[in-house]
Formats: sequence, C-alpha cells, structure tokens
Amino acid sequence: MTNTVSINPSSPLPELASGFFAGQSITELGDHFRDRSLTSRALVERTLAAAVRLNPILNCFVSIEQKEALAAAEKADAELSKGFDRGPLHGIPVAIKDIIDVAGKLTTSGSALFADRIAASDATCVARLRAAGAVLMGKTVLHELAYGITGDRSLHGASRNPHDPTRMSGGSSGGSAVAVAAGLVPVALGTDTAGSIRVPAALCGVVGYKPAFDAIPTDGVHPLASSLDHVGVFARTARDALLAYEILADQRVAGEPMAQDHRVGWVAPAPFGPVDPAITSGGLDVLRLAGVEPQSIAFDEIEDLSGIFSAIQSSEAHLAHRADLQHASPPIDPEVRERLARGGEVPAWRYLQAMQARRRLSEQAHRLLEGFDVLAMPSVPTTAPRIGERSPMVDGVVVEVRAALLSLTCLWNLIGLPALTIPAGTIDGLPFGLQLVGAPDRDRALFDFAQRIESAVRIAA
Repeated sequence: MTNTVSINPSSPLPELASGFFAGQSITELGDHFRDRSLTSRALVERTLAAAVRLNPILNCFVSIEQKEALAAAEKADAELSKGFDRGPLHGIPVAIKDIIDVAGKLTTSGSALFADRIAASDATCVARLRAAGAVLMGKTVLHELAYGITGDRSLHGASRNPHDPTRMSGGSSGGSAVAVAAGLVPVALGTDTAGSIRVPAALCGVVGYKPAFDAIPTDGVHPLASSLDHVGVFARTARDALLAYEILADQRVAGEPMAQDHRVGWVAPAPFGPVDPAITSGGLDVLRLAGVEPQSIAFDEIEDLSGIFSAIQSSEAHLAHRADLQHASPPIDPEVRERLARGGEVPAWRYLQAMQARRRLSEQAHRLLEGFDVLAMPSVPTTAPRIGERSPMVDGVVVEVRAALLSLTCLWNLIGLPALTIPAGTIDGLPFGLQLVGAPDRDRALFDFAQRIESAVRIAA
C-alpha cells in the first residue's frame, strides 16, 4: 500500500480541532487584548466551552479550574485597562502537566498513589507564569509517574490523539500536547526526561521545546530521573514557544541571530534504529523548502545509546520511587512498576560506565556543533501507534514501541542540549516532526531557523 505523504501539516479531525486557539498565535491574541477587541475572560470562557465538548473525547485535562481561571482572567483584563501590561502571556490561558505543583491543587503524577496529594506551593515555573499574567486553566493527563512514552497508562486513562482518537498521544506529557493540538489552550507546560515533550508534540502535530538542562528550574516538579529531567513547553508555533520559554527561563534567548547561510548538519537517523523512510525524506524536503541543503553527519558509538540511557534513567527513577514500590495498594500500573523495579537491578559499575559514555557523547556533540548552527533529524521514527499497541512495525521491522518512540530524542536529554520539534508533514493524515538541536548558548539561532522553516511550509501550502 502506498502511503499519502504531505509536507503541509494538516489540521486534526475537524470536530476535534474546534478549540478557539486552533490557528491563533499568542502575538495575535495579545494584539486583540491591547486594542480592546478581545478580553481574557472571553478566552477563558471559550476554553471552558471547548473543553466541555472535547475533553470527554480526547481526555487531555485531569482538572479544569473554572472559578480560579475566570477570576485570573478578570484580573488580567482590569490590569490592562489600567495600562499595566505584564508581557506576551498576560491574560493567556495555559495548561499545566499534572506532575508540576500548583499551590492548593492536586498533583497526582497520574498515579493512584498520589490521588490525594495537594501542593503546598507553586513550582517556580508556575510562579513565573503567574507573575507574567498567564491564566492557569488546569492540569493535564500524563503517563503514570511520567515514566512512559505512550501516554496510555495513567490513573486518568489514556490521552487521545486529535488526528485520530484511536491513536496514542505520546507521553509522558500527552495531555498537554493534545490540549494545544485541539486548540483548547495556546500554551501548555510539560516535562521531558527522554522525549516526553518532543514525542507527543510530533505525534500530535504541534511545536515542543525541551530547553538546555536546568534552563527552567525543576523545583516543584516531581522527579523521575534527576540528571535527565527538563521542564519545557508546547505551543502551535516556534514563536509562541519562544515567548513562553523566555518567561519560564526568566531571560531572553541567548546567541546571535542565525545567518542566512545556515549551516545545518543532518544527523543520519538510521544508526538509531528503524525509521519510516517517508519521515526521513519528509524532514529533508522541509529543510530544502527553507532553502537549506544539510550536510549529513553521524555519531560514533551510537549503537549502545539505548543501553547507556536506560542504565542512567532506570537507576535514577528507581531511586526517586524506591519507597513507592513498597506500597501494595493502591497499585502502580504493572508496566510502570516493572520498569521501576528493574532499575534496582542495575549494578553501580554499569551506572558509572554509562555516565562515562554520556560524557563522551556530549563531547562529540559539542564538537559537531562547532561546525554547524543547528543539527536536524526526525523527531519520531513513526507516526502515532494505536493506543495499547506495544509491537508496531517500522520500515518493515517489528519494534518495541517505547524503544522506537524514544530512539531519536533520548540522546539530547543525555547531553542536555536544547531540542525543538516542529510539524514537518503528515503520512496518511498522521503528523510527524522535524527535530532541531542547538548549542545551549545559541537558542536564538535554533528558534530563528524553526521560524524560517515554518514560513517556508506556509508559503508552500
């Protein structure tokens, strides 16, 4: 069977793309606020109405804070009417992954173990959103304990892909990706330990940004693997992701603007595992649309990447949840429990060996970036598998779903480099993404290039 491939990212199914924010940018919304043609309260009301229709189908929200959101919106409107402008997120609805603390609200981490856990204070990232005037709409569904990439194991059930509700959203930040893709909110927070922002963003057809390690504080975010965890953002465009990131990081992006003669290195995806050839060719086509002919490059010693990453992540996840494993009731999902328990079997020498390999990979990546402004590769090797599927086929090979979905993202968590996924096209109506990676001190070039690609895709549409 011949797949239908398009470089023009499609909308989700029409009835699942009817949230007000579908096709609306933060900048456009802000302009409407400031010319008084729109209010924050009106935005919140539209979010609430869309959530009533769509959340029962897509299951992206754990909770929606109607009373608090309306009060915050009215405050934002009153401030703007008096000339007090907090910036680009002033009055903008935002969703928060339910592993991030919001004062006085539940933080369940998608687990029955924490079904009654109330946060005493805001995580720093949430406090910064409040200070910027953002309106917190509620918490989003995640894979239990953020320890899964499929998004279909949670106390709150599976979040569902707006392009086809029988398909995975990806995880662990699947609910946040779905909320943005369906137009329920323009911005959502997620976390990314191995690909948990970029994978669901790519599968759902939105932008997902994992910044450099520790660029956004993780205090108030319940840990999975402390040396790999990142806080990041979902949005509909690279520009919107940039505006949100600068607020969350409490600084302007670093580096000089990207020159017109972009130096782009194409990281050959084949050594990382099976990849749908249509995704590889689609990513290259999008780069060429933007006027770039990338230079192909490859990492050395990448064949043990999965083993290196697993030794570190599983050890640190076991440490974070060792006490939780002692509880027989309420139960942890069997898949999640088994992986947490397996982390306790990793010997200390293997963890230390993996940390040494991590340093070598980091040194190699930084050497490669000396010759390029940006590295590019696919974000995911396949489109969204069906919910519950564990052995999909990719390029004629049966793969383990978790290993496949993480194969192109986990390296950048190991190294701690900023990585951005943008929609690159669709295959039979299901999205795939292009992943862009930069140096920690050259975020601006990364976002500049992403916006150039988006512009080229819009012109070609």
